[in-house]
Amino acid sequence: MNTVLNNATEILLLLFLIITFLQSGFDKITDWNGNISWLKGHFSETPFKNIVPLLVGIILVTEVIAGLLCIVGIYQILSSGATDFAFYGAILSSITLLMLLFGQRLAKDYEGAKTIAVYFIPTIILVFLLQA
Repeated sequence: MNTVLNNATEILLLLFLIITFLQSGFDKITDWNGNISWLKGHFSETPFKNIVPLLVGIILVTEVIAGLLCIVGIYQILSSGATDFAFYGAILSSITLLMLLFGQRLAKDYEGAKTIAVYFIPTIILVFLLQA
């Protein structure tokens, strides 16, 4: 129980990232065509317009791996107190969010970019906490 209490912030932030990325990945898998259709329109005026499915695939892979790393990170914290996998999950989550932010900015979806920034703040806090 002390391990949970001593790492409550990290565990809660990892749960936040697990929910965020695994739900997003699940949504992409279960509604691939709907997502691709919407995103093709969203990026129709950008240099990405012809490679949307490839980019969504890359985002899907990074989201799922980040979520899985965060799950393993929680397990590692609870079982040994180590934070290696949690740190890797937080870093990959940050990179994934930066990719999403870049896409939103390129598509001139500034409201969407603001939303990504809201997710980025707790993720960077987690990276900071796990660096020590």
